Amino acid sequence: MYDLIIIGGGPAAVAAGVYAARKKLKTLVVTESFGGQSMVSNSIENWIGTKTISGFDFAEALEGHLRAQASIEIKMPEKVIAVREIPCVDGKHACDFEIETDQGNRYQAKAVIVTSGSRRRRLGVPGEDKFEGKGVAYCSTCDAPIFADKRVAVVGGGNAGLEAVVDLFPYASEIYLIHRGDQLKGDAVTQEEIRKNPKVKIILNAQTQEIVGDKFVTGLRYQDAKTEEIKELAVDGVFVEIGAVPNSEMVKGVVQLNPFGEVIIDHRTAATSKPGIFAAGDVTDELYKQNNISAGHGITAALSAYNYLLGIKKQSPTAEKVAAA
Repeated sequence: MYDLIIIGGGPAAVAAGVYAARKKLKTLVVTESFGGQSMVSNSIENWIGTKTISGFDFAEALEGHLRAQASIEIKMPEKVIAVREIPCVDGKHACDFEIETDQGNRYQAKAVIVTSGSRRRRLGVPGEDKFEGKGVAYCSTCDAPIFADKRVAVVGGGNAGLEAVVDLFPYASEIYLIHRGDQLKGDAVTQEEIRKNPKVKIILNAQTQEIVGDKFVTGLRYQDAKTEEIKELAVDGVFVEIGAVPNSEMVKGVVQLNPFGEVIIDHRTAATSKPGIFAAGDVTDELYKQNNISAGHGITAALSAYNYLLGIKKQSPTAEKVAAA
């Protein structure tokens, strides 16, 4: 029986693990890999305290920091597929929790922190996987500076797509905004902002068909929905901004999720609607999905879990408030 199980291997998980170790909690971290979504980035330039670091080096640094904590046990690669309550004798409350992994292993703990992150919604077209990290990107906040003086396509007509275009304003020489519908869906104010910028060309009724290139991206092919003609844009990069899917399936039915599948938390304590389960990072309803913010929330979750395990139970009223929201 562990004091704490942390699910995930990104910044939130590692930050939670480091602080759990400092509190001398017997902790198990279960993850498929380290680094989170940033692992595929060529250069991360907004990780505070580090001018620039590759996604690969970032993942190694996170893993190394966690493995330096003597009280942390790591199971990798393992994917958590379910989190279950172990009822108390009265049958009304959860005394402990059990997780199950894709390898058929089960582990038990008195508290759980879910930091399983999210996965970018993908286009599912030829070339997307091949050129991921080689011109195909999913985070404009992270990767826009890499495309200085380059031609870039942004796929997505919602707020995520529009905000990616804005992020690219200071860097890209030309920006094509590709949307499959006949009108953009994002906020009117942002639409007005991008329409005023001479760098931007908006292409509607365009269904992306393929991302092409050699060693790196050289173009994007799309079908004009009106004429059915296949057209190609010469671009150096493609930002896929069609949303993200939180990796919350393992706690569905155990904690409260919002309509997008994000874990609802109290942002003061990282508590969920289930006492003893905490969450941090991109799997939650946190507005800004950023590494630094995830790390901070991971620390909050670890400290709250520590207090919970001490028997302070400060999260109980918080959980009731979250459940009633």
